[in-house]
Order: sequence, then structure tokens, then C-alpha cells
Amino acid sequence: MEAFTQLDAVAAPLARANVDTDQVVPALYLQKPRSDNFGDYLFRDVRHDAQGRRGDFVLNQPAFSEARILVAGRNFGCGSSREHAVWALYDGGFRAVIAPSFGDIFFSNALKNGLLPVRLAEDTVQALLDALSAVPGTHLRIDLEAQQVTDPQGRTHAFEIDPFPRHCLLHGIDEIDYTLAQGARIEAFERAHGG
Repeated sequence: MEAFTQLDAVAAPLARANVDTDQVVPALYLQKPRSDNFGDYLFRDVRHDAQGRRGDFVLNQPAFSEARILVAGRNFGCGSSREHAVWALYDGGFRAVIAPSFGDIFFSNALKNGLLPVRLAEDTVQALLDALSAVPGTHLRIDLEAQQVTDPQGRTHAFEIDPFPRHCLLHGIDEIDYTLAQGARIEAFERAHGG
């Protein structure tokens, strides 16, 4: 997993509420192995119609082709518990999603798979969506160490994150890596307690 400390990148506005995991990655692709590039399936049914790519969908627009931050409406990632939605975003180049709220399971899956979900107030997110739509290709800056998002006007917005997933993201490790790194301490504990 790639360490996440600071990210200054193009942000794409997805001004929709209640984007569920089936929209992020359709059920058709759930049987694919993790080794597949799930970025190929990201918003597949929303990005395409019977005639091909939909030019009006934000991620199909050239200004957002290098986007690494997605800004979305409330309740992003609701619906089923599929981890594949996070894989699709991550493999599609995204490292963070900013929204007023997230589906609980999506939020947890994101943190475990190197994707930073950032909760900001709804009016702040709306201002970001407006700014990104007005000037396509605009950058946002996320500083995980400081727990702040810097908007296009240079204003900072603080966000909360639990210490353990923050530690894992900052160091580019998952829960298994963290446990393995504690090997000496675990052995010492077992020796001290007759294990």
C-alpha cells in the first residue's frame, strides 16, 4: 500500500448524493480477481451508455483525467459492503474521497485499502463542488499529518480521523503489516505470560 502523507492533486466534482457501491463498480465485475485492474470498471455503467462513453460524466472529461481526489455528495459509498468499490477507486488513481458523509462499511473498507475518506461539513463540500465545477482541473491539497484540506482559495478545513488508520495510511501499511511489525513485542508478551 502506498503511504499517504500529503496530496496536491486535481479534484473531480461528483455532485450526487447517495452514490452507492453498485454505481461505483457494477455487480457484473464482482467475480473478477483482485489482480484485475478494477479501475477499468470504475463507474462503468454511469460512464458508458449504449453509444459508448458519456461525455457529460465528469470522469470522462479531459480536465479530470488525472484526478486523484473525488469530491462527492452526502452518503457516498452507501449500499452493499463490497470492497470492490474501494478497489475500483484506488485502481482508477484516486487516493481520497471528500464528502459530507459515507456509508459506514465503505468508510471502513477505504481506510483498510489505502483510500482516504475525508468528512467535511456539507456547506464546505458544496463550496468545493462549485469551485471545481467552475474551473475544471483545479487542485485541492490534503495533508493527513495536519488533518486538513486546503481549498482553491487557500482556506484550510480540518477533518477527523481515528489514530490507528491514520498511522497505517501515513506509513503505507495495512493491519496485517502492522501486526507483523509487532512480532518482537508479541513474542515478549507470550514469554512473559507463559505462552
